[in-house]
Amino acid sequence: MKINGIDAEINGILFDMDGLLVNSENLYWKANIQAAKEANLGIPDDTYLKLVGSTNNDMQDFYQKYFSGDEQRDRFIKRTDELVWQWTNEGKLILRPGVQQALDLFQEKQIPMAVVTSNTENVVEQNLWMTGIRNYFQFHLNYDDVKKNHVKPKPAPDIYLLAAKKLGIPRNNILAFEDSSAGLQSAVAAEIKCIMVPDLIQASDSDKEIAAEVCNDFFAFLKKV
Repeated sequence: MKINGIDAEINGILFDMDGLLVNSENLYWKANIQAAKEANLGIPDDTYLKLVGSTNNDMQDFYQKYFSGDEQRDRFIKRTDELVWQWTNEGKLILRPGVQQALDLFQEKQIPMAVVTSNTENVVEQNLWMTGIRNYFQFHLNYDDVKKNHVKPKPAPDIYLLAAKKLGIPRNNILAFEDSSAGLQSAVAAEIKCIMVPDLIQASDSDKEIAAEVCNDFFAFLKKV
C-alpha cells in the first residue's frame, strides 16, 4: 500500500492501543482524578495529563511525590483500574474517530495488523473485544510480553522489534501509529516509520521532527492513502 509522504511500500501495520485506538487515556485520566479525590490525596487534576504515555521512571517520580508509601499507591492504582474496568463494561470505552474506517481499509487491502501496547494482557483483550475490533489483528504484544521476554518497555525499541519479528515483515515496510511521545520514540528507535495521532496531549516540536506525519485523527490519515 502506498501512502502520500511515506517513501516505502507499507505491508504491515502496528498500533498502540490506549489513546490511539480507543479513548481509554481519557477514562484513565478521569479515574485518576476520582480515585485521588476519594482518597483525599489533594493531587491537582491537571497532574495526570503529564502521565499520558509516560515512562516507568515518570510514574515512579509521580508516586514518590504524591504517595506516602506502597500501600497507599497500590490502593490508588487498584481503584483507578476498577473504575476504568467498570466504565468499559458500561460502554464508555469507544473507538477514536476514524479508527473503524482505517481498520476496514487495511483489512480490505489484506495488510496484516497487530497491537503493540504497554497495557496488560487482560485489559488488552477486554478493550479489543468490547469495541469489536479483536479479529482485525493477527496478534498483540503487551506489558506481559515485555516481562516474559525480559526486555525494556517503551520508549525503548524492544517491543517494536519483537512485533516486527513476529509480523515477519521488513521494518522499512511497516508503519506504526502512536499517540504519545514515548510510543513514538519507541517505534522510531526500532527504525519503524511512525504516524502520530495525539490524544490528550498535542505533539511537541521534537515529536514533529521524528514522526513520519502528525494527524489530528485517523480521518486525516485516510486522506493520505
